[in-house]
Formats: sequence, structure tokens, C-alpha cells
Amino acid sequence: MSVWFVTGASKGFGAHIVREALARGHQAVATARNPQTVHDAFPDAGDALLVAPLDVTDQEQARSAAEAAVERFGRIDVLVNNAGRGLLGAVEEAGDEEVRAVFDTNVFGLLAVTRAVLPIMRRQRSGRVFNLSSVGGIAVGQGWGIYGGTKYAVEGISEAMRRELAPLGVQVTIVEPGTFRTDFLDGSSLHIARTVIDDYADTAGQVRESTDSRNHQQVGDPAKAATVIVDVAEAPEQPVRLQLGADCVERVEARLDAIRTELDTWREVALSTAFEPSR
Repeated sequence: MSVWFVTGASKGFGAHIVREALARGHQAVATARNPQTVHDAFPDAGDALLVAPLDVTDQEQARSAAEAAVERFGRIDVLVNNAGRGLLGAVEEAGDEEVRAVFDTNVFGLLAVTRAVLPIMRRQRSGRVFNLSSVGGIAVGQGWGIYGGTKYAVEGISEAMRRELAPLGVQVTIVEPGTFRTDFLDGSSLHIARTVIDDYADTAGQVRESTDSRNHQQVGDPAKAATVIVDVAEAPEQPVRLQLGADCVERVEARLDAIRTELDTWREVALSTAFEPSR
């Protein structure tokens, strides 16, 4: 039996992960800004579930939630940094306040929760961390530059964490979902840049206009994604990256091919920048 600590647990991936963990006999700490939404999602969970209020941008709330988890269950075995915020719009269209709000949740919020939980895992000399990135963290598309920027940050942070924590018995995995049928495109999660620039109508503008028609039509099943994540947490070794969804696999493969092609094209230029050998 493991103790799971999941942020953004009232809906979407977070709720599905909590539900799957509980179904397998694990215990869970389910956090959300409004804890009542978690109670509503899990009315019959019983003593295996602890619901804690948590705005991930509040370091003190993060510490309090982690302390409550240890007080109730004695440990934290699996951390799922799932809470997130989206922003859709061309990079130039995104205002400073809008950009900071996304980074506050997706990057600084992840760091706040991680800082609260890792001391517990280090004392245990064991633990699993899943940081929710996105296919946009490796293959970002038009209109998603700011959101993708936060996920690129998550990828870099997570890679370093994996190396730093491995000798301490803690494994770290970056989760890169493609498009899944959650409420990510709803107004509760996705924000639209207030400024609209006509010159971007054929790029970011097209993405913005098609959002409503794509909402809740995504091909990915979040319950199946949750099953995979819990499977991986129960396996002896976790991957560095966990791609989820056929669309994610396709986009990552295309991105890797493009990087290799461009590297080969510009290889001689790259190599030409070294100092000349001494004579």
C-alpha cells in the first residue's frame, strides 16, 4: 500500500489518478483549491482519502498539506504534480499578468509542492514523483507558446530532479499527455489571451477559433491514462518520460526527426565554432 499526494485532484487527470489509486487499495491525499469539489468527487472514499485545501502557488498551504498527509498516513510515497493552468494565444498577444499567472501555477506552483514533499521522501529514502508536462513540452504548436514554455520548464526541472534524487531512492517521471477528454479546454482551466492581433488570425487565431469544437472530443481516455500512471508507479523502474496517446507519439516522433534533420543540415556550422588547434 502506498500513499499518494495528488494536486488538482477534483477533476481531470487528478481525479482519475486518485480514483485508480484508491481502487487498488492505496491511500490518497487529494488536494484542490476548493476542497469541497474533491469531497463531491469522492463521496464514499472513507478513511483511505484525506482531502486538503491547496492553492499550489501558496508555499505555506503546500507545507500544511504535506504535514497533514504525514500526520494521517505516516508517509508520502507518490507525488503527482498535476495542477495546471492553460493560456491560449500568440506569444505577442499574451499580457504580462496572463503569462505570470500560468507560470505561477505550472512552474512555481509545482516547485512549491515539490519543496514541501521532497524532505519527506528524502527521509524515507524512497518515493516516486510524476510531473505532468504535455506533448507541448516537447513539440509546442502555434497558439500554445506560453503554455508550452511552462511545460518546457517542467521538463528541464524534472530531468535535473531525476539525477539529483536517484541516489536518494526517489524516481522522477515526466508525463507527456497528448489530447485527452478532460475539461482542460473549459474556461475553468484554459484562459484565452485578452489581446487579439489580426496578423495572427491564420496561426494562433485558427487554433483559438477551433477550441470549442474540439472540447470533449479528444481521442484520449483519461481513465486509461490514470491506469498507466498507477501501473508505472507500481513498477520497479520508472521511465524518464512517459508519453500518453497515439497523437503524442506521432508528434514526438515528428519532432525528433525534425531535430535530427536540422542538426545534420547545420552540423558543419556547429562544429566550425571551435578554437583552432595549437601549433
